[in-house]
Amino acid sequence: MKIPIVYNLRNLISRKLTTGLTVLGIGLVVFVFTAVLMLAEGFRKTLVSTGDESNAIIVRKGSNAELTSGIPRSQTNIIKTQPEAALSEDGRPLIAGELVVVNNLPRRSDGQPSNVVVRGVSKESLLLRTRMKLTKGRMWRPGTSEIIAGRSVAEKFEGCGLGESVAMGMRKWTVVGIFDAGGSSFDSEIWGDVEQFMDAFRRPVFSSMTVRMKDASQFDAMKTRLESDPRLTVDTFREVKFYENQSQNLGAFIKILGLTVTFIFSFGAMIGAIITMYSAVANRSNEIGTLRALGFRRRNILFSFLLECLLISLAGGIIGIFLAFFLQFIDVSTTNWATFSEVIFGFKLTPPITIASFVFAIVMGFAGGLPPAFRAARMQVVNALRGA
Repeated sequence: MKIPIVYNLRNLISRKLTTGLTVLGIGLVVFVFTAVLMLAEGFRKTLVSTGDESNAIIVRKGSNAELTSGIPRSQTNIIKTQPEAALSEDGRPLIAGELVVVNNLPRRSDGQPSNVVVRGVSKESLLLRTRMKLTKGRMWRPGTSEIIAGRSVAEKFEGCGLGESVAMGMRKWTVVGIFDAGGSSFDSEIWGDVEQFMDAFRRPVFSSMTVRMKDASQFDAMKTRLESDPRLTVDTFREVKFYENQSQNLGAFIKILGLTVTFIFSFGAMIGAIITMYSAVANRSNEIGTLRALGFRRRNILFSFLLECLLISLAGGIIGIFLAFFLQFIDVSTTNWATFSEVIFGFKLTPPITIASFVFAIVMGFAGGLPPAFRAARMQVVNALRGA
């Protein structure tokens, strides 16, 4: 014979204050837990979305970032002969040499300096970046000191808005356009003519080569040929994998640090649940004795009290996830360890994160409710009826 769930719900409602405080405590812990996972996932997705499944990126051998890579022109000419490369409408291979440097710019919010990625690109680069859309102004004119800025850079940094100018590489550059790269890390970059940037920053080599492949399945053949060519000293990656690798170290750090803090907070929430349920057991000893006298078994009592704590934790989980949902409307920034530059990204709530948060809430409720539930189940009928 099972105790009706209605009985548990009425008991929770009758203790509004203690129940509410326990739900709130669990909810706040779940909120922090969910926020940490959303933050790490948002950073990962921002970098992963920078890559394209059809593109391969080539960097100097041993380099794990474009910033530390260098490919001389003699090698770029060899790379441009690869038969796997797709062709543009005018018959040219869709292979772009790009320059990546960082420049220190002041933030609009506090005037403090921070590194921003400056990327020198070509006409082929624009064909490779299919998600990039010009939203304001126009493209730069080749051979001039004109640049376009990602929407995040334009919003966050001084001198990067449309019509403004910024000093870089001993020259002053005018922002003639703002672009949107679909939430990728390109939104946190400044783009301009690669040849002009190479001259201004005194960089005679390209940082990377990006190749649009005719068929993505041909990647392994191209990788083997390039990396075994004695004239070249390069490593070849799928573009998506290359940028995903850059997110791993910082993403892991965010998770470890955030989850450590969360688990510390979770002990406080579980103690609150234990206190609430022990109080319920003490105040309802007569009820427990009556239930036992009516024929309910120990396991029914155990399950009933455990269910109450699980209901509390479930309510806390819903509140925590609901609050975390609104974090998706906030953008944050951090330093990308691969480029030592600021990257702006948002929180991302995904189904796996939602499920993990609910499981975390239920585990807290189970751990907090089990000791009081065992105490209630072990009470002797006579002692319970006496209120002992």
